[in-house]
Amino acid sequence: MRILCVGYRVWAINIYERLKKEYPENEIFIINGEAEFREFNVENFKPDIILFYGWSFIVPETLTVKYKCLMLHPSDLPKYRGGSPIQNQIIDGILDSKVTIFRMMKKLDAGDILAVDSLDLRGAIHDIFERMENSGYELTKKILEENPTPTVQNNSDATYYKRRTISQSEITIDEIINKDASYLYNKIRMLSDPYPNAYIKSKDGKKILIKLAEIQDL
Repeated sequence: MRILCVGYRVWAINIYERLKKEYPENEIFIINGEAEFREFNVENFKPDIILFYGWSFIVPETLTVKYKCLMLHPSDLPKYRGGSPIQNQIIDGILDSKVTIFRMMKKLDAGDILAVDSLDLRGAIHDIFERMENSGYELTKKILEENPTPTVQNNSDATYYKRRTISQSEITIDEIINKDASYLYNKIRMLSDPYPNAYIKSKDGKKILIKLAEIQDL
C-alpha cells in the first residue's frame, strides 16, 4: 500500500512517523508543511490513501475526488465542524468529545465517517494533543487493517464554527466582570502554546500574555 501523509502539526507528524515504523512493508511518504505539499507530485506517487491530519490549507477537489483522502477532526462530528474545534468546544464547556476520522469531500468536515474514539478535553493543551495523537494512531491502524464501512453524517445535526482569531484571545473587562472562574480558566488553558495566548491589554497599549492558570477559592 502507498500512503501519502500530509501535515505540519507536531501531533500529526508523530502519528505518521509511528505508522511508518508500524508498517515497514508499506510505502509511506511524509510531507511536512504547505511548501513541500505544493512541490510534491501526487500523480507520480500514486497513493492508495492520503492522510491530511491537522491540515489547515485548501486541498484541491481533484485530489479528494480521485484519491481516498482522510482527515482527522477532534470533535463528535457532525458537531463542531469548521475551525478551532478544540478551542470552540472548551469555551463551550465541553469536556468529553471525540476523535473522528472521515473521508474528505468538497463540503467542509462533512464526509463519511470511518472511525471514532473518545477524547478527553480536560487538562492542558499538550495533554489533549497527546491523547489525540494516541487515538488518531490507533484509529488509523484500524482503518488500514479492517477497512471499516463508512457511516454517513447526519447533516441536520451539524454545527459550524469559524477559526478563532487572535483578537478573540483577549480577556476583556466585560468577561472578568460577567464570566465565572471556569470560563476564564478554560479560555486561558485552551490558548496555551502553540495557539495565540490569552491576554489582557494594559493602559500603555501592551499585551500581557497569560499562559497558565488555576482556580482557587477566596
